[in-house]
Amino acid sequence: MADMTRRSALIAGAGAAGALAAPGLLRAASAGGPADVIVVGAGVFGAWTARRLQQLGRRVTLVDAWAPAHARASSGGESRMTRAAYGPDEVYARMALESLPEWKALSASAKLPLFHQTGVLFFFPTVEPYVEDSLKVHAKLGLPTARLDNAELSRRFPMIDFDGVEVGLFEPDFGVLMARRAVQTLVVALVAEGGTYVRAEIAPPAASGDGLGYVLTGAGDRLDASQFVFACGPWLPKLFPALLGSRIFPTRQEVFFLAPEAGDERFTPGRLPAWADFNGGDIYYGFPDLEGRGFKIAHDAHGPATDPDVGDRAFSADALADVRAFMARRFPALAGRPLNEARVCQYENSANGDLLIDFHPELKNVLFVGAGSGHGFKHGPAVGGYAAALLTGGLERVEPRFSLASKGQTAKREVH
Repeated sequence: MADMTRRSALIAGAGAAGALAAPGLLRAASAGGPADVIVVGAGVFGAWTARRLQQLGRRVTLVDAWAPAHARASSGGESRMTRAAYGPDEVYARMALESLPEWKALSASAKLPLFHQTGVLFFFPTVEPYVEDSLKVHAKLGLPTARLDNAELSRRFPMIDFDGVEVGLFEPDFGVLMARRAVQTLVVALVAEGGTYVRAEIAPPAASGDGLGYVLTGAGDRLDASQFVFACGPWLPKLFPALLGSRIFPTRQEVFFLAPEAGDERFTPGRLPAWADFNGGDIYYGFPDLEGRGFKIAHDAHGPATDPDVGDRAFSADALADVRAFMARRFPALAGRPLNEARVCQYENSANGDLLIDFHPELKNVLFVGAGSGHGFKHGPAVGGYAAALLTGGLERVEPRFSLASKGQTAKREVH
């Protein structure tokens, strides 16, 4: 590996402290020669893939243009839901269940919590197939998911107006992940156990033969490895425009945090779970007031197309008015409360919402990991394990839904 310029930095940390140590310059001697695997993208998918590869004995270099779970990344921001209700999509229910103990273990290793077991409540205007299919899958997996009628919903969660709601699903074992903090903790653990973190922009690689030998940074430095993982979220179609430019669709998403009244405990963890209102297919979701940040709410509809590099991150008045109108119906005590803060992030959607975990069709040592599609964060540990097994030849069965061949070019969301 060539010496790095000031654009590239090594993060070194001791233990899963939940906060990154000050970076220093990375030089060839620090990295110990070429890595076995270079993972580009220090979001949830890249960090967990790097960690899994490290646990399998590989020398790993994790690269990001800014920082782990930085503010413009899909893994940035405060919090993400983890849940196993996926209707008939058992593959994602299983991945969520497989990932949950890994998140709990990472949280237990950190100084601040990474997982809050708030429970998760989904509610619906009718008993639709999604409800019945979720219950069937959960019964198969042994999950203690409760089916609640309107009267029981109103009794248990009186802060929500369930007018027009027929049924709810309550998952007591799941809850909320602290997104940025969790990814940072994971990267600290990676570096503490001998992995390398490099801050550098990676140039789009050029296909040459049937494999890739190195990547170049934006500053012209060369990073060598035997295998490469590109887990770049909304930047994947920018690095591979001909292949992925028409298959991954970054969209602008707006999230809001509102202040409950002083002393009002109705919207705190333990009283209010994480929740989603399947309002005739028009989904809103949110979280209780975690760590004093405020009541979180978002409209889970794909926003307009966005460029992660230049898209402005100022929230829109229309989006705030939309969620306030929803709260006037479901959370009337909060509808007029002041805004604590707002955040504009993005989804990077595949055509139907399935993840992408597959090899480049020409570069046989290049693996794509992405298309989180707004629901991928919770699956980080399972995604990392799957990707690492795919790279090392330890995968017993390939999931066809994760293949590049299955990715269409017309957006039609099917995974919720």
